[in-house]
Amino acid sequence: MTENYTPPKVWTWDKENGGTWGSLNRPIAGPTHDKELPVGEHPFQLYSQGTPNGVKVTVLLEELLAAGHDAEYDAWLIRIGKGDQFGSGFVEINPNSKIPALLDRSDPEPVRVFESGAILMHLAEKFGAFLGDPAKRAEMLSWLFWQMGSAPYLGGGFGHFYAYAPHPMEYPINRFAMEVKRQLDVLDKHLADNRFMVGEDYTIADMAIWPWYGRTVHGESYDAGDFLDVQSYTNVRRWADEILERPAVQRGRLVNRTGEGMLEERHNASDFDGLV
Repeated sequence: MTENYTPPKVWTWDKENGGTWGSLNRPIAGPTHDKELPVGEHPFQLYSQGTPNGVKVTVLLEELLAAGHDAEYDAWLIRIGKGDQFGSGFVEINPNSKIPALLDRSDPEPVRVFESGAILMHLAEKFGAFLGDPAKRAEMLSWLFWQMGSAPYLGGGFGHFYAYAPHPMEYPINRFAMEVKRQLDVLDKHLADNRFMVGEDYTIADMAIWPWYGRTVHGESYDAGDFLDVQSYTNVRRWADEILERPAVQRGRLVNRTGEGMLEERHNASDFDGLV
């Protein structure tokens, strides 16, 4: 980026100038290669990776199981760094080529669900769980969709320019850091008077927001804890700590992640046994 850059009359794609993910991102849709997706034995087939959007869904599935619901699932790893999301089988479930994607086979006719917020709503409504007080449904939905609309500023905006862009650029980093801190302040002020996002009710709104903003105040996002002064958001930290103490959250955050102590694929509850 230069100060005297003038946009061309017609933009053209230059995949060599896209930063860390430049070789994967492209301005067109559809599959790049043929690849069938594996299918396990459980009613729910999740194709995902343990990014914040993926963790939302595995946390909900583990919470549903912990609450006694028949929500057994197979979680298959989609390696977005290797372009698995552009395989024909995945694109058939999610034409937008983003994780997570869910195939619900619990009814006679399988149903595809894509977009993490839609998956949370689909599962919560299916089991009648984690939706909170019906009288406060609008409040819960408002916070759920707040997260869906706000996280691109945190991930695609701040995260990209702070951690993944070809080189540091002051203007976009400042622009998105300002917005992320504004969002954290919104949460901090709200959580000063609420245990969870909707009063005392732990809902899918918490499960959607926690992997993004809880991870941020825990200092895990883009190694930017000091830069964003996350210690100052005391109410968000209190909320994030309480959610992290939940056993289902501790399990869900491990799924579809690689490395020591993580679970690349999840097919049964016993898969967690022995993890460090």
